[in-house]
Amino acid sequence: MSRSLRRGALAATAVVFSIASLAACGAGQDAQTLQIKPDNAAAAKGDIEVQNALVITQGQKGEKGPAVVSATVFNNGTKAQTLDGITLPGGKGKVALKPAEGSGKVTVPALGYVVIGGKGNASAVIEDGAATVRDGEVQKVLFQLSSTGGIELEAFVVPATGAFAPFGPTAAPAPAASPSGTPSGTPSGSPSGSPSAGATGAAAGATPSGSATGKPSGSPSHSAGH
Repeated sequence: MSRSLRRGALAATAVVFSIASLAACGAGQDAQTLQIKPDNAAAAKGDIEVQNALVITQGQKGEKGPAVVSATVFNNGTKAQTLDGITLPGGKGKVALKPAEGSGKVTVPALGYVVIGGKGNASAVIEDGAATVRDGEVQKVLFQLSSTGGIELEAFVVPATGAFAPFGPTAAPAPAASPSGTPSGTPSGSPSGSPSAGATGAAAGATPSGSATGKPSGSPSHSAGH
């Protein structure tokens, strides 16, 4: 099985969208099954391949919130490239791209790949997804690579249900609740109790027990030394 086919199978497994590539395993390099393409949008340019591209909206119809772009980007070259941006041609929506680490650029390693979408992976969030894309449509998506340049494809728009749910957007965050009122109650009374009676009066000026008060007890007898 060729290297590109093995990577196609890995992408299909990673995003749970397509098993067509897996069917080619063991069929031989000259088999017609090597011509099978992923079920979802795919495109290639130079050393870069983008496979299983989808635009995933909120899970419930009419639900407001962001949408996301999900895909696997392969680098068949010997030098790493960065994914500098993902855009929706025509000025539709702003796509916020973040690496799995949360900051910096999304890097596609040499002879490797990067998954976009899903827990623990890089993310591409269409901030106003509800107003930008609609389920059932086909949306043009442009991937911009540092060396290869732009790769454009047409991705299906699907809701985050079933197999797509783990790769879809999270629910829109609820407004933060303001602190309710003031802290309940006030400190009750004064500190309970007061110093015990024994600590007053004589105890305050008491001297250590057994201290010498007056003449030392047991003074030398009168006959000592005689």
